[in-house]
Amino acid sequence: AAVTSRQDAGQTLAQIFPKFAHHPRAKTLRFTEPKAEVLAGQAQVVFLALPHGVAAEYAVPLLRLGCQVIDLSADFRVRSAAVYKDFYAHDHPAPELLGQAVYGLPEVYRPQIRKASLIASPGCYPTSILLPTIPLLKAGLIEPAGIIADSLSGVSGAGRKAELDYLFVECNESARPYGIPKHRHLSEIEQELSVAAGKQVTIQFTPHLIPVIRGILTTLYLTPKGATADQVAACYRAAYANEPFVRLLEGKALPDTKNVIGTNVIEIAWRHDPRTGRLIVMSAEDNLVKGAGGQAVQSMNLMCGFPETAGLM
Repeated sequence: AAVTSRQDAGQTLAQIFPKFAHHPRAKTLRFTEPKAEVLAGQAQVVFLALPHGVAAEYAVPLLRLGCQVIDLSADFRVRSAAVYKDFYAHDHPAPELLGQAVYGLPEVYRPQIRKASLIASPGCYPTSILLPTIPLLKAGLIEPAGIIADSLSGVSGAGRKAELDYLFVECNESARPYGIPKHRHLSEIEQELSVAAGKQVTIQFTPHLIPVIRGILTTLYLTPKGATADQVAACYRAAYANEPFVRLLEGKALPDTKNVIGTNVIEIAWRHDPRTGRLIVMSAEDNLVKGAGGQAVQSMNLMCGFPETAGLM
């Protein structure tokens, strides 16, 4: 119905994104300045792909005008305004909406998403960590303490901004950790793991930037509570066997970003290490699709009563 951009206002979708020039509306649909009053007259559902702190400024009037809002920023992911301030270094711009927002992880919150007017779409790293871990915590198969998560992300996770650290010559042929020891996504990761465990969960999380455009590969190191490999497999099957966008890899297969790029699928595999006693769980997703836009569309489908896979297969 409408696309907005302060920077590209007046230009067509085809001019800014030539790869979509074949779309029937790409040459006539023009970017406009974002104005809540205008958008509310054009659309039922509005996606906010804005920086944290800015998204809430638009969510408030859009909701008041009767729109359903799917926010891809971090503004409504954390239920506590104090935790938000701790991780994002400023007061929450609309704390009165935090209790209304539904965390947009369809495999976990599907019934709530269907009835929601405000969706907080999860971050890319959290999706890669939460979907493999939540079923195990809920089933009591792993210890809530001592969880370690290592994640490798493509450069597109930083967005389209021009910044020295993300120039091709700075990223190519290089791999580096960042956001140590308190990456912002920890706030929502620990929140959702704590809900699943029924107690406060604190994890060790190390994100890395690797020289690929897109994709996230996460490896989790977990301590099983006497669980066997068969119990872990049964737990995952019970949680995800009928999920259209979760691919459980059994046998010798392991997650691989090349198998999920351009899809809304997350791959999950697991191994028990008899030497250390640890359960190793791995996942792969496209950070721009299942980790961002695709998952947001998945939530929209649920909110609007469309087939959940519409536009995503």
